[in-house]
Order: sequence, then structure tokens, then C-alpha cells
Amino acid sequence: MSIHFFQERVSFTLPCHELFSRWLTRVVKGENRTIDHINYIFCSDNYLLKINQTHLQHDTFTDVITFNYGTAEAPLLADIYISIRRIRENSTKFKATFWKELARVMVHGILHVLGYKDRIAADKTKMRAKEDYALSLPEIKFLTSLSPISQPQNF
Repeated sequence: MSIHFFQERVSFTLPCHELFSRWLTRVVKGENRTIDHINYIFCSDNYLLKINQTHLQHDTFTDVITFNYGTAEAPLLADIYISIRRIRENSTKFKATFWKELARVMVHGILHVLGYKDRIAADKTKMRAKEDYALSLPEIKFLTSLSPISQPQNF
């Protein structure tokens, strides 16, 4: 079981990555699943736009794209790409700290790998409830309350 964090065309390093890993592992275990290998790739808007255009034929910026390589029964195997610029802008838009918005998007990606959808209203409501529950877990409480001063400035 492993969760890894990378960056692509962005200057960003996830602090306390061990706590994030423990939290995400707890979320997955709560769904009665296990992790084989999950890569989080924090990237630039343009990098994620290219992925969106190439693989999904969408010509829009987005905050997260998830590639699930496993099956419903197997341990999770996925790449989750996250735009740091989108997180920064969405944190302002939704009046959340950068870290809380990042955590929400990180768990949103995991939920997609677990099979949750968000295309229709009922599915969005269920996914939001799962996100809110995950954000209430003790492992993430400290992380989402990090000072705005510690928010990354360069992305």
C-alpha cells in the first residue's frame, strides 16, 4: 500500500504528507477497500488542461482529474492530478482555506476511484456528504486549519 505525492510544472510541496496519507488511507478503509498504489500529481493549470483535452476531449480548466487503473474489487490503483492554481482560486471563491480546499479535492479524487460519481444532483449530494465526513476526521482537522500564511504563493 502506498500513496505518493509529486509535482509537475508547479512549485508545490505537500506539507505533513504522512498525515495526509494516513487520513486518505482511513477514508479508503472506511469504504472497506485497500490501496495498492495512488499517485497524487500536483500540477499547473496548463498541464491539467492538456490532460483534459487529450484524454477527456474537454477544453476547460478543472481542479482534478482522476485515472482509475483498477477494478471494483481490487485494491485502489490510480493517478490523481490536481491543479494548484484551481485550488487557490476555489478556496477564495468558496471561502475556505487553501488547505481545506486541497483536502476536499484530494478526497474527491479518492471517492471517484472508489466508484462514486458526481454527474447528477443525487450523486453530487452523496459525494459531498462523503467529502464532509472525510473532512471531519481527526487526521485532517489539524491540516485544514493550517495558517493562511503557510499557503503556497508560487504555482
